[in-house]
Amino acid sequence: MDAQDVKSNVVLILDFGSQYTHLITRRIRALNVFSLCVNGTSSLKSIADLNPRVIILSGGPHSVHAPDAPCFPPGFIEYVEANKVHVLGICYGLQLLVQQLGGEVRVGEKQEYGRMEIAVEKSGGLFGYKNVGDKQTVWMSHGDEAVKLPEGFEIVARSKQGIVAAVENPTKRLYGLQYHPEVTHSPEGMETLKYFLFDICGITAGWKMQDVLDEELKVITSTVGPTDHVICALSGGVDSTVAATLVHKAIGDRLHCVFVDNGLLRWQERERVMQTFESDLHLPVTCVDAVDQFLSKLKGVTEPEKKRKIIGNEFINIFDAFAHDLEQKLGTKPAYLVQGTLYPDVIESCPPPGSGRTHSHTIKSHHNVGGLPKDMKLKLIEPLKLLFKDEVRELGKIMGVPPAFLKRHPFPGPGLAVRVPGDVTLENRLDILRRADEIFIQAIKDAGIYDAIWQAFAVFMPVLTVGVQGDQRTHSYAITLRAVTSQDGMTADWYYFDHKFLADLSTKICNEVPGVNRVLLDITSKPPSTIEWE
Repeated sequence: MDAQDVKSNVVLILDFGSQYTHLITRRIRALNVFSLCVNGTSSLKSIADLNPRVIILSGGPHSVHAPDAPCFPPGFIEYVEANKVHVLGICYGLQLLVQQLGGEVRVGEKQEYGRMEIAVEKSGGLFGYKNVGDKQTVWMSHGDEAVKLPEGFEIVARSKQGIVAAVENPTKRLYGLQYHPEVTHSPEGMETLKYFLFDICGITAGWKMQDVLDEELKVITSTVGPTDHVICALSGGVDSTVAATLVHKAIGDRLHCVFVDNGLLRWQERERVMQTFESDLHLPVTCVDAVDQFLSKLKGVTEPEKKRKIIGNEFINIFDAFAHDLEQKLGTKPAYLVQGTLYPDVIESCPPPGSGRTHSHTIKSHHNVGGLPKDMKLKLIEPLKLLFKDEVRELGKIMGVPPAFLKRHPFPGPGLAVRVPGDVTLENRLDILRRADEIFIQAIKDAGIYDAIWQAFAVFMPVLTVGVQGDQRTHSYAITLRAVTSQDGMTADWYYFDHKFLADLSTKICNEVPGVNRVLLDITSKPPSTIEWE
C-alpha cells in the first residue's frame, strides 16, 4: 500500500479523555490500519484536513449533561454525512451522538462498571457476524445511559440489566457501543472492531512500518534543505538511536550527533554508550561533559515538574552551544534538532478536554515535549512522534539497528532525576542509586528475564530507615525496585518475580551498596500509577 492509499484509509480517534483512548489507536494499528488520536474538541478544519475514512469518538470521564462537557465541533455531523465518513461512538462517544442528534441521555438507575454480559437484539450491522440472542462479556464503565434514541437509530444489543449496549443508524453510517471493545476485558471486542472497520466501513488493511520509513525519509528530505545541517541528541536508548539512524539515512553526513553526560546517567552509561555508537552504529558522536552544569542548576530543587523543565532547558542550552561551535567549524549554522519523541510522550503531555485546555490528562511533562523553551533557536525534527515504542523497535529492525539496542529498556530523558524523589544533589544519592540499579539489572539479565520485562529500574527513597548490620544499629536509605510488563508504555502491570530471586537480590543490594539497609518492591500497575516515580 502506497502513502496515498494509507492516507485514504485513516481512522481518526477523537479523544474525550478516556484512559483507554490510546488503546483504540493501538488496536487499530495492530490490524495494519493507520490510526491517529486527536483532541475531541479539535476544529472541524483540522479534522477535515486529515481526511479520515472513519472517526471514532472515545469514551471519557464526563457526563454529557455537565456544563463543560467536551463535544465535537459545530458542523461535525453535517461533515461526516456529506463526506460519507463512518462514525463509531464508544461509551461517552455513544452518549454524545445520541444527545447531539436529538435523543435522550439520563443518569442511569443502574450504573454499570466492570464486566457485564450483553445480548444481541438485531442481526446485521455492528453484529452482522452474530445471531440474535448471542451473548458476550464486555467491559462497561458508565453512569449515564441512552433512554431515547434519535430518529433512524436502532438498538442492536442490550446489557443483562436491559440497558442499551449498542446502537446504529446504517443509513447515516453512525454507530455506537456503550462498552469498551478495545480493552482485553472485552474478549470479543477486537472481533467487533475488525468487523466494523473491514466489513461495514470497507477499510483496507495494508499500513506497515516500511510505509512509515518511506514516508519519513521523504518528509525529512523535503524539510531539511540540501545544504542544511542537523543536530541529533543521542541518549543511547532505543528512541534517539532509531531517530538518528533514520535521519542519517535521509541526509548522511550532514547529521551531527551529540551525547550529553548530564550527571544523571546509569552506572558506566557514558563509557558503554559511546563505545556502542562507535563500534556498532558507526555514527559520528561528540560527547559533552555537562555534569556540573546540570547538577548545579538542580541543587535544592525538589518539585518534579520543575526538575524536568530545568533539565529540558539545559539540554537545549547545550545544543545551542554545540550548534554555535559547529557553525564556526562548518561556516553554516545547523538549523534543526532531532528528538526521539514518541506518541505516548505527546499524548501524556497534553491536558484534558473539558479543562479549558486540550486533549487527554497531563500526566507529566516530557523533556522532549513540555520542557522546551519558547525562544529555542533550533527547529525540531521528531520523526517518531506518531509511533509507539514497539513500532519504533520494528522500524529500527528494518533499518538494521543492532538488536542489543532495540531490546534496551526505556530510560527517561531526565535520567535518574526522576528516580530520586526530591533534591538529587544531596549527599551521594545518585551514586547509591546507580550501584543498586546496576545490581538489579544485571540480576535480571543473569536470570534470563530481561527481554520479558518492559522496563526495570531502582528508585532511591529519600527516607532513613532503622536497620541492623554487623551487630550495629543503622540509619540508612531504602531502595525500591520497579519492573513492569507492557506493550507500549501507556498501560503496564508489575512483573511477578520469583520469591527466591527477590530474596537473593535484596541481600545482595544491602550487602554491596553502602548506605542501604532496606529493599522494597513496587507492585502498582499503570494506571493508577505511572511507570516512573516522578
